[in-house]
Amino acid sequence: MKTVTKILTSLIFIAMASVAKAENVPAKDVVVPINEAFVPGGFDSQSDAFVVVSGIFPNGCYRWKNADVKNVSEFVHEVTSHALVNQGMCIMVLVPFSKDVRLGRLQSGTHALRFLNGDGTYMEKTLTVE
Repeated sequence: MKTVTKILTSLIFIAMASVAKAENVPAKDVVVPINEAFVPGGFDSQSDAFVVVSGIFPNGCYRWKNADVKNVSEFVHEVTSHALVNQGMCIMVLVPFSKDVRLGRLQSGTHALRFLNGDGTYMEKTLTVE
């Protein structure tokens, strides 16, 4: 019985050391693809425009970080979505996400919104500001 207790104690210690080691590893920043972007209407040049992006994280180690909005020109905007990925044990299920992305005040006219994926491809939507 003492041998079983020693083995279990050793296994618990090894598991705790593994978790502690994983916690010391910083989370990695990755670009996550967007599956869909909802672009509401009714914005004018005096209101802050926004879109709602959604997608699926491949496992439970991913968590939303932010979306970078790059204004290429006055009417072309690129949105890159980022997540943090923790190293270590993860629940292996697909995790859906949905987030608001603030674009700020935009000039009147039709704007092209490009939602960049990490592989060089993008999805493009239009936003009309009155």
